[in-house]
Amino acid sequence: MMKAFTPIIALTLMTGTAMAETMNFDNEKAGAVPAGWTAGVTGRGAPKWAVEADASSPSKPNVLKQSGRGAFPYCVVTKSSLTDGFVEVKFKSISGREDQAGGLIWRFKDGDNYYVARANALENNVSLYYTGNGSRKTLKYVDAPVPLNVWHTLRIEFTGKKILVMLDGKTYIDYTDGHIAGAGAVGVWTKADSVTAFDDFSFGTK
Repeated sequence: MMKAFTPIIALTLMTGTAMAETMNFDNEKAGAVPAGWTAGVTGRGAPKWAVEADASSPSKPNVLKQSGRGAFPYCVVTKSSLTDGFVEVKFKSISGREDQAGGLIWRFKDGDNYYVARANALENNVSLYYTGNGSRKTLKYVDAPVPLNVWHTLRIEFTGKKILVMLDGKTYIDYTDGHIAGAGAVGVWTKADSVTAFDDFSFGTK
């Protein structure tokens, strides 16, 4: 479990040039957390993050999959540090009796402080939260179709206090909030017993 996090590499907007990075996990070692990523959980639990082959993946052959259980499992790009920009991922909710969530996190300071937005196949909605001192606080819920075992694209754009949450190309949440400011890491997130696959993770400045 990771409780402390020190960002090292920053992505910044320089002279109007956007910067971005995309990761598809296809050259990563199967059965392990991807190189350059750190996995953990907010709260208690035993999450299991690992690269696996998935014939349905948008960019074959591999995905990053969470198949364990924990309050709020996360996996972040260890050296990422972004204040304003975007983060995007393709995800597929596979199963879960308690939850079926796929999410993105940004401005991640440590395992107890970050923003998170998620789409939920069990509830068919999209939601925005911030986590402060290990406690998740709801900012907004919006109904949205999130079929199980279907690949979706979740994208977050954030500048200052402005946050946009998009699912499959449609903006569902347009919100202003200032609880988590400054640079932080980016990554993916699930909840409880959600078994979720992720592919084509990208982030950068717009």
